[in-house]
Amino acid sequence: MKKEESGTENSQFSIPNSQFFSNWGRWLNTVGPVLALLAVYGLFAIIAPASFRTARSLETIARQTTLVGIPALGMTLVIISGGIDLSVGSVVALSTVVIAWLLQYGGMDPLMAALGGVAAGAAFGLISGFLITRLRVVPFIVTLGMMLVVRGTAKGIAREQTIAVEPPELMGWLEGLLSSVTGTEQSWMLVPPGVWVMLGLAVVMAAVLRYTRLGRHTFAIGSNEQTARLCGVAVERVKVLVFTLGGAFAGLGGLMQFSRLTKGDPTVAIGRELDVIAAVVIGGGSLSGGEGSILGTIVGAWIMTVIASGCTQRGYPNWVQEIITGAIIIAAVALDRLRHRWA
Repeated sequence: MKKEESGTENSQFSIPNSQFFSNWGRWLNTVGPVLALLAVYGLFAIIAPASFRTARSLETIARQTTLVGIPALGMTLVIISGGIDLSVGSVVALSTVVIAWLLQYGGMDPLMAALGGVAAGAAFGLISGFLITRLRVVPFIVTLGMMLVVRGTAKGIAREQTIAVEPPELMGWLEGLLSSVTGTEQSWMLVPPGVWVMLGLAVVMAAVLRYTRLGRHTFAIGSNEQTARLCGVAVERVKVLVFTLGGAFAGLGGLMQFSRLTKGDPTVAIGRELDVIAAVVIGGGSLSGGEGSILGTIVGAWIMTVIASGCTQRGYPNWVQEIITGAIIIAAVALDRLRHRWA
């Protein structure tokens, strides 16, 4: 009887401990990235020059975050579903080339050219999703191949050179998406229109993940694909849609990149996919699938930009920035593993 009572007592105390660690893990996943952002910014606010704390510096950080944050919105869906997309940087470059070509040689207005660039990204995302589901090849291999295919396509369209848009008036409102508003008549906006676009899309995608069938099915596939299939989820269809959306958001990232460069460059954004994946992971996304949030992704992108800006203003060489960013990524993944072990 004493052994049975002892076992009962142990079980009674083990359940609250398990619940405690589980609740702590969920809390950390939600609030942790925000606390990390505040800590990183506070550190550089102390050690960096006074210019780091100015409104112009904050605006620059926001503009740079947009280049990573928008593609990362699509990558969040991909990673939650248990996949990965290594072609994002190439799609960004292709989008800038398509937009510039349509403006310079296609005679299209800025809106149609922008839609063409986004459509090009979505088309290659659709192809990736189709190959992954039909050939049953892991996303890493398919998107690694697509990374080269898309980059080569961009170079072919541009004939291995940049496409300048002349006269500049052809770009219209595209040029102002990420133009500085500090000290101008548009200073009431606080940040450029492109930043507001990123925040608006983040709200939409957060609602999609939380309230729609697509969001629920994406989490279900990433958590356990076989169980999701047995529950009636159209796994292949959802995966194709997720990769198509990922390509579309990469195309939108290319639109923002074009606004920043004001030209089509097939060599731009090399390695951008690593920044995008890192933003999702730092924000609490799990490379195992089934976990991630839009808020965490945007905060993760902001953390990376703050680090880059702070290191630049401190005069640190580029290799120091890379070491710091890499260490943060490793720490985020290690923390994710510990959280799963405690859950």
